[in-house]
Amino acid sequence: MLIFALKRTLWLIPTLLVMTMLTYVIMELTPGSPFDLENAQGITPEMIAKLEHDYGLDKPWYERYVIYVKNALTGDFGQSYSYRPQEVRDIIGRTLPYSLKLGLYATLFAVLLGMPLGIISAVNQNGIIDYISVTISILFYSMPNFVMGTILILLFVVYLPEHGIDLGLRPSGIQSARDWILPTIALGAAPLATISRYTRSSMIDVIRSDYVRTARAKGLAERKVVLKHVLKNALIPVVTLIGPIFAIVGTGSFFVEKIFNVPGMGRFYVESMQSKDQTMILAVVLIFGVFLAVMNIFVDIIYGLIDPRIRY
Repeated sequence: MLIFALKRTLWLIPTLLVMTMLTYVIMELTPGSPFDLENAQGITPEMIAKLEHDYGLDKPWYERYVIYVKNALTGDFGQSYSYRPQEVRDIIGRTLPYSLKLGLYATLFAVLLGMPLGIISAVNQNGIIDYISVTISILFYSMPNFVMGTILILLFVVYLPEHGIDLGLRPSGIQSARDWILPTIALGAAPLATISRYTRSSMIDVIRSDYVRTARAKGLAERKVVLKHVLKNALIPVVTLIGPIFAIVGTGSFFVEKIFNVPGMGRFYVESMQSKDQTMILAVVLIFGVFLAVMNIFVDIIYGLIDPRIRY
């Protein structure tokens, strides 16, 4: 297992290099300059040329890429073009903890509610509970998180307090533990639906297996059959989802963070895309790539714990 984890970790290096190079090339092929906004504000082309020289943008792209990789290895992602004179690592160091915390809460919310919902739905297949569960999953999955966030604010901040039910939930800002509740639900609703649907599908496939029918024929209680024989084997496809889900929601969500005024990283990433802030974009891509790769390695290790038949 240790050798397998080390090999997967070593493969992370060329993966990140290819990821950053592709991102860099795409950004180079994209028309426009990071300083076009200054041009629109009346700054002369000579001043823009000086800015590009100061940031090294007048050098060939491959030379700038090599310099960027060397600096990134030491944790230096350069200075943001859009938020100068701020350093990218300072922005990430200030905002990433909020995004990670929100992403962790949303992932736990999705797993702790989505898996039981899928299990109950599969055990009661084609029953009223199954139909309700599937309806909730479809509703959550099809609803964008900014719509979900708006509905939650209208329900818990406007409608219920007007009718005498005030839960003390605020529409924006993070000042207490209670302020994480609404953004967590808004961000975790779609992953919850995904996990619920995959759990239900996987459970139904395993329930129809021959060894499950044999266990029932031996007279085992239904609860023991589900928990011991069905659930353990049905978890592997579901566990596969959890790693990428956390990597996606943990690196920032622009709409949820914007609606609930969470000072996370999502806003900077989206705005840097609009302004072609290469240093910020590359740093976020690197962070996302590392998170995704690490979570996939973690999921692979969990496989062996869930199913002892899996060996590396």
